[in-house]
Amino acid sequence: MLTLLVIALLVGLMLVAVASVVWRAKPADPEVPQAEAPLDGVIPLPGPPPRGPPLPVVLVHGLFGFDRIGVPGARFDYFRGIAKHLGTLGCHAHAVRLPMSSSVPARAKQLVAAIEALPHDRIDLIAHSLGGLDARFALAHLGLARRVRSLITVGTPHRGTPIADLLHKGPLDWARRLVGVLGMPIEALEWLSTESLEQFNRDVPDVAGVRYGCVVGGLHKADSVVPLALVPAHAYLRKVAGVNDGVVPVSSQYWGETLAEIEADHFSQIGWRVAVRHTFDAAGLYAFVVARLGDAPSVNAVIAS
Repeated sequence: MLTLLVIALLVGLMLVAVASVVWRAKPADPEVPQAEAPLDGVIPLPGPPPRGPPLPVVLVHGLFGFDRIGVPGARFDYFRGIAKHLGTLGCHAHAVRLPMSSSVPARAKQLVAAIEALPHDRIDLIAHSLGGLDARFALAHLGLARRVRSLITVGTPHRGTPIADLLHKGPLDWARRLVGVLGMPIEALEWLSTESLEQFNRDVPDVAGVRYGCVVGGLHKADSVVPLALVPAHAYLRKVAGVNDGVVPVSSQYWGETLAEIEADHFSQIGWRVAVRHTFDAAGLYAFVVARLGDAPSVNAVIAS
């Protein structure tokens, strides 16, 4: 419970801080690449691609995430209802627990240890947000590639997010420092800035033999409802980086094959329906991704809520 309170305090501080600078933000550079709005429905490539053998799936959480957490009277999964749904489809899905706010190398080391403890020779990885960077680091530098067939990232800031720029060496660095004084250092923020990710992408190459793909989420439509908790960050990102999911610009999320583009905020991508009139089917998205992990490369789709 104390951990949840600290996280709530941190998020509250960040939202207030971001709101204070939204009105001062400059409009997005017209040259910033903008993803096209998703089409309705699912549009797969024609023809049945060759399918490989099914593999167990490991779900990797993002910043402040967890595998499962309990409070009096309730238990919560980070990937809400997703592992259970995949299990009903015959897919063995495991959610791992990493340090919530540690550096990417520290989280990647724990990811490797968690996967080494599983009784599977090879697995597929699906990672949300910061978890995608942890997985890429582990594949490139910690020998995890020998156990992994593919890595699919969902809402991962492969090129950083301006929100981290504000909170790390930016005008809102005081908020990060204050949270550190309260006993919860956020080393991960140092790895999420746009400057840090430029260096990260030079130092962390893709590994031959591993299939890399992504699911790109954002709120493209004028009538898409932004969760209240993400309104300040979404407004700020819209001004400085264009279409985004409330945490990460769409332009930052592409890496490898694009398996799907979705109309979903950062929370909805993992099954948390926190917006009014929310209809996005996260469990269906992950089932869609898993069904294609054994397909030949270059399978693309667009999924709308």
